[in-house]
Amino acid sequence: MTVKIDVKGPIISNDEAWIYEWFDMDFTSPKTVIDQLANANGENVIVSINSPGGYVDDGSEIYTALKAYPGHVETQIVGLAASAASFIATAGDKVVIAPTAKFMIHNASMGNLGDHRSMEKASQMLKTTDRTIVNAYVLKTGKDEQELLDMMAEETWMGPQEALEHNFVDEIMFMDNPIKLTASSAISAMIPQKIIDSFRNGMINKGKPEGVTKEDLKASLAEFKNEILNELQLNKTNEPKEPTLKPANKRDLSKLFLSL
Repeated sequence: MTVKIDVKGPIISNDEAWIYEWFDMDFTSPKTVIDQLANANGENVIVSINSPGGYVDDGSEIYTALKAYPGHVETQIVGLAASAASFIATAGDKVVIAPTAKFMIHNASMGNLGDHRSMEKASQMLKTTDRTIVNAYVLKTGKDEQELLDMMAEETWMGPQEALEHNFVDEIMFMDNPIKLTASSAISAMIPQKIIDSFRNGMINKGKPEGVTKEDLKASLAEFKNEILNELQLNKTNEPKEPTLKPANKRDLSKLFLSL
């Protein structure tokens, strides 16, 4: 029996998953994939990917779980495999892409605030993160590390044929004589960080020191759900390519992200 696992929507942390569930939004967290791999119990797995990317560390956890899985793993890029989702895609024993799908790699990025030392530290962390990400691409493509780093720095978009030519994928689905497709842009579906921070820090639950709970959220925000969803839809048009994160001196710098 073959087990199908979806990697859809942004790549997020386990502790943010309930927020996306509440808004009925697609997401993928390490737990969602690891639990399904455990249930697959060594059977062949097909991982269907349509994701704009997300947090690097959580993407790394998913990548590692797929690489370590004892059964055969085929990753299928059915829509978009961008940023963190792109290196997750390379974890498959076999990587295939739909003729209408896209593949994108780029540098990690993060928000930061502080003096010149903080900026230098953030810069070094980003460079280190890029070099850890590129390891997955080297393993898959056999390309030189510097060539891949240059492609990441240029934010390289690939259609199926380009992805095949660069060895990021092994096969284009349904096609014996694949044609080149034009890469295009996509918009992040990640919930804006300010909303997640509001949930976490208790800004919307009357100052309770323990912070907002799932029950508090449902009770206090039920009537505003459509309004917030409308704001999220507006953000899809107006937000920058990367969601805004907390200043480096006020958050865990290990939570870098790759996202459109």
